[in-house]
Parts: sequence; structure tokens; C-alpha cells
Amino acid sequence: MTEAAVLVTGGAGYIGSHVVLALLDAGYPVVSVDDLSTGRRDAVAPAASFVEGDIGDVELIAETIARHQVDAVMHFAGSVVVPESVADPLKYYLQNTCKSRGLIQACVEAGVRRFVFSSTAAVYGSVGDGPVPESAPTLPASPYGTSKLMTEWMLRDAASAHDLTYAALRYFNVAGADPQGRSGQSTPGATHLIKVACEVAAGRRSAMEIFGEDYETPDGTCVRDYIHVADLAEAHLAALRDLETRGRNLTLNCGYGRGYSVKQVLAAVERVAGSPLEVRSGPRRPGDVAEIVADTTRIREELGWQARHDDLDGIVRDALAWERKLASRP
Repeated sequence: MTEAAVLVTGGAGYIGSHVVLALLDAGYPVVSVDDLSTGRRDAVAPAASFVEGDIGDVELIAETIARHQVDAVMHFAGSVVVPESVADPLKYYLQNTCKSRGLIQACVEAGVRRFVFSSTAAVYGSVGDGPVPESAPTLPASPYGTSKLMTEWMLRDAASAHDLTYAALRYFNVAGADPQGRSGQSTPGATHLIKVACEVAAGRRSAMEIFGEDYETPDGTCVRDYIHVADLAEAHLAALRDLETRGRNLTLNCGYGRGYSVKQVLAAVERVAGSPLEVRSGPRRPGDVAEIVADTTRIREELGWQARHDDLDGIVRDALAWERKLASRP
């Protein structure tokens, strides 16, 4: 390749595959690196170059950066299940922190100057009522959140010492699928609420559990801010363009600024599917907080980002269409 590419780690995964599509739609050459431990090779758009490998392999990353003349990295690869991180914290510090350190090192040594990082609202921990601004204290309630926060710190310090600029995007709850049906969440054994509920609605699971109905929320179930994956992908494009034109470091929330409880989400899935779900009551999961909703003032002001899919039923509709598409495959 003669034109500089964007390197997307975890591009065969749920969010990464959607960002690959958004980058290609915007005219960027893309190379994706994924070890396919949870991602699917067919999730990577054919127009993107693909390298199968571990982002912890610094030599492989350096070679890929050189071969594709990479000048920006979008980093999605990692482990994302909060209860698993409580049970196996060292896995998360390896996958999310140690391997990110090697990736950042490879970027610094190769002169890559722009880095967009897939962070999480889990860096905040339990924050109480009201939308959470980026200035809120970061007190993660799980090793997953801590592992991501440590990577934010590494980027901050590397940017201070080297010619590197970064945007850390703190996602709230990502859901839905590409409105054109090109990609969706295909991770086996996924734990995300809307994904699981739509699997039940599509006949791909027999039932699901509500994990805790005794939280201090209006209906006793956890409240989350759900963002459509297509809007999140557009936020990544906006962050990359800001790094290209303004060259400043940013830490931004990605959400809609309103929350829905587990029971409200399940009601939306039943409404869109036109049939009831088989739902069981279960105990709380380790690491879950009662409520967290984004303050999105900064991303709107700094990037001019505007949501186009801010509708719970619409998010569910796209997610359910994807599950039905998966169910129809051999």
C-alpha cells in the first residue's frame, strides 16, 4: 500500500468491525489485527486488509505498521466481561493493560502519532444519581474497569513524553447492529443485555436471567445508558478527525445521557419482537453497579458529534434483525 492506513485492533469483534465499516465508508484504508479468540474473520469487511495475530506480539505490530504505513491506531482488542474480570483479574491485566502497553510502545517507536482508545464507563465505578461527567472520580468497581483506566494513564504519560496524541472514548452500554445489516454482535456466549434478550426473542436462547432486582433504582434493576453501535462508530471517526486537524488529547464519554432499566429494555424487546420473553430472576453479578448514565456535553461540544440512532426501540430493532439473520444461517 502507498496510502497511510488506520490500524484497527480487534477489528473482527463487535465494535471494531463496525468502526472498520465506518472508516471504509469515509474513504480510509484499513488494516485490522485480530487473534480471532472471540472475533469472526467474516466480520471484517473484505475491503480491509487483515492480519491474524495477537496485539501482544510487538514484532508483528511493528511489521504491520511498517508494511501498511500506518499513521493512526484504533484500539479495541481486549477482554470485556465484568464478572469474569472479578474471577480472573490477572487475565484482564494481561489482555487489557500489558498488551496495550506493548501496542503503545510499538506506535511510539514507529512514529505513529494518533491513537484512539476503546475505554469504558467502568472506570467510574459507583457514582450515584445523575449523568456522569468526565471529571468524575475514577474508582473502578472491577478489574475490567481498572485495566482500562491503567491504559488511559499509559496513554496520558506516553503523550506527555512522546509525539503522540490520543482520544480515550469511555463507552457506556453499546448495543444494536449495523442498520444495513453488514455486521452485528456475533460473540459466542455474549453477556450484553440487549444482545442476550434478542437471542431469546430470535429463538437462539431458551431463556435469560435478570441479575438482581433489589438495586436502589425505580424498579429494582440496574439502569444503563445504551448507545447504538453505529453512533459509536461515528464518534470514533469524529475523534480521529479531531486528532488529525487539532492534535489535542481528549477523554470523552460516549452515550446518550439517559438511562433505561433492565426491565424497561426487556419490555422494549418484547414490544419490537411482538412476543413475550422467557425471563428468570437471578442473583446480582459481581462488579455491577446500580446505575450509570453519561454526561455527553463534552463530546457534543468538542467534536460536534450528534446521535442519529437515539431510540431504544430502534436499537433493539437493529439488534433483533441481526439475531434473526444469524439464526437463518446454516
